[in-house]
Amino acid sequence: MDIRYLKGVGEKRAAQLTRLGIRTVDDLLGFYPRDYVDYSHPYPVAGAPYDVKCVVRATVYGKNGGARIRGGRQMAKATAGDDTAGLILTYFNNPYALQKLEVGREYLFFGKVGGTFTAREMVNPVMLTVESAAASPLVPVYPQTEGVSSAYLAKCVRAAFAAAPDIEEPLPAALIEKYRLCGKAEALQKIHFPQSRQDVQAARRRLIFEELLALQLGLLLLRGREAAHTGAPMRPADLSPFWNALPFAPTGAQRRAAQEILADLGKKTPMNRLLQGDVGSGKTLVAAAGVYAAAQSGYQSVLMAPTEILAAQHADTLDRLLAPLGIRVALLTGSVKGAAKKAALRAIAAGEVELVVGTHAVLSAGVEFARLGFAVTDEQHRFGVRQRSLLAAKADHPHLLVMSATPIPRTLGLLMFGDLDISVLDELPPGRTPVKTYAITGKKRADMYGFVRRQLAAGRQAYIVCPVIDEGENDMQAVTTYYTDVAQPLLEHYRVGLMHGRLKAAEKAAVMDAFKAGALDVLVSTTVIEVGVDVPNANIIVIENAERYGLSALHQLRGRVGRGKGEAYCVLISDHATDAVKKRLSFLCHTNDGFEIAKFDLETRGPGDFFGSRQHGLPTLRIADLMADSRALYAAQKEALALVGADPALRSPGNAGLRRLAEELFSGDTALN
Repeated sequence: MDIRYLKGVGEKRAAQLTRLGIRTVDDLLGFYPRDYVDYSHPYPVAGAPYDVKCVVRATVYGKNGGARIRGGRQMAKATAGDDTAGLILTYFNNPYALQKLEVGREYLFFGKVGGTFTAREMVNPVMLTVESAAASPLVPVYPQTEGVSSAYLAKCVRAAFAAAPDIEEPLPAALIEKYRLCGKAEALQKIHFPQSRQDVQAARRRLIFEELLALQLGLLLLRGREAAHTGAPMRPADLSPFWNALPFAPTGAQRRAAQEILADLGKKTPMNRLLQGDVGSGKTLVAAAGVYAAAQSGYQSVLMAPTEILAAQHADTLDRLLAPLGIRVALLTGSVKGAAKKAALRAIAAGEVELVVGTHAVLSAGVEFARLGFAVTDEQHRFGVRQRSLLAAKADHPHLLVMSATPIPRTLGLLMFGDLDISVLDELPPGRTPVKTYAITGKKRADMYGFVRRQLAAGRQAYIVCPVIDEGENDMQAVTTYYTDVAQPLLEHYRVGLMHGRLKAAEKAAVMDAFKAGALDVLVSTTVIEVGVDVPNANIIVIENAERYGLSALHQLRGRVGRGKGEAYCVLISDHATDAVKKRLSFLCHTNDGFEIAKFDLETRGPGDFFGSRQHGLPTLRIADLMADSRALYAAQKEALALVGADPALRSPGNAGLRRLAEELFSGDTALN
């Protein structure tokens, strides 16, 4: 049922809900609370913690009529309290809140207690009657968007339950009994409107298992689809000419990974392999070996990168590696237009180009390959399964290599990438000097800039990374104001550039080209420079608000330097000097091993922070956590293997609900159809 037709929604509200990904009643029921306000243990007024959100129980003594203040805002006040202290309730631009309060009646108020010890105050608190709190002590808190409050979402969910009284049970009864799970309808009721924390736990157990089972089933169905015969069977290739043409010796890990790829290319089924490697481990060289092997069998290759900057860099690197061997490389991104684009498309369609490097532009309808046999995606977490499927659809089951610079513990990787085999580059090429890393507070910023100026005076270049673009997000450094107020004044005699995600592709490319060419001394940027950017002359990176990032993200950023000769430095700045932050940043200062860092990051922060909201190219999970719910993940994988083993396409009537679960999780992906 379309969300527009739910009672209390309509066209305008439906547009707002769409911003939250809610388009149907099923979407709404699957939009789980991110937290709950517990009204079952309220504080007395005097005992309420200061400046922390909490629930206070108080009786309303009186209220005024409200007044207009500066800026045209309305302000209304009420007085309340209990036997321990008085409480002023202040409401801005919310006259209805005051109207709802009855003098002499006791309420529960949720918000921050401010003011002074003798004159405590709550501003715009959420109010609940004592009777309502007794009936529903845990009130859901949902992710919100402008114009859509948690209270409104809860009201919509209640209407959804009324509109959809019969909720299908997708799990077989045997699994529900085996793992002692509650039913789907019960789980949805308890996750949205629990009576206790035990209700929340029971609902989460059920919904987490269901989601992870759908994930594993979807990945197994993908693998089953891709187990078809490839349209690009390749003969054994001799990589000796490729290795001999290199100006350096490859590592043993690179040779091993290349041989694993060659073995896959010779099979009748298409390769689906993940190539994992730490920053600077040489994944691009391994991909080039695969391109060379494919060309020896007469097949074209394509490499897709997440950004135009990285695509252009890859094209440059691969052209240097492969042109001496007679392999032609074409760059195809959104910036390639007009006659240049037409010429490139003609050459690709005619088979005159052996390797096409590009962004998502290579997926567009106008790109036709003469004989595509080998496809590579770089930084898998920037792409979803659907994008990989579209890329594969450019040919008859081409071989696929996925590259990722974010190390993932192998057991977790096998569970996450259930549709992929895994190769690991666990050696760094000789000559890569470990980056010296230091953690400081903002008080040392002036000294740090003195160090940066000395590096610049010696002819080197520097990155400065800020986490947000504009002011307004807590107290974090914004890249635009930092550029004008901090970097430019402190580096007034140097050429400072600015780059962030809101710049147009051509503008970003121009800034990056200027930095690479040495026309800029310093690049102030957001994490748009995180992946793959290679400027050997840059030997220092400064990261503001370092506590904001996971260690693996910091390690990725640190990998932007140390790519040339001489010492390289990374300076982490953080004024959030909690013990946990100090421990994490200290760990990074003392190790350059990406796999150890990933392990520590997963253990201390969990994959919600480690992987980010994108879930590394997997479908977005609504409630499960790949690390914290590892036991459920193992159980789900075991059951998925058994189910697909007995019914490979999940076509039997008893598995219809499970197949729908997988299809919904991988929605939009034709791979399961």
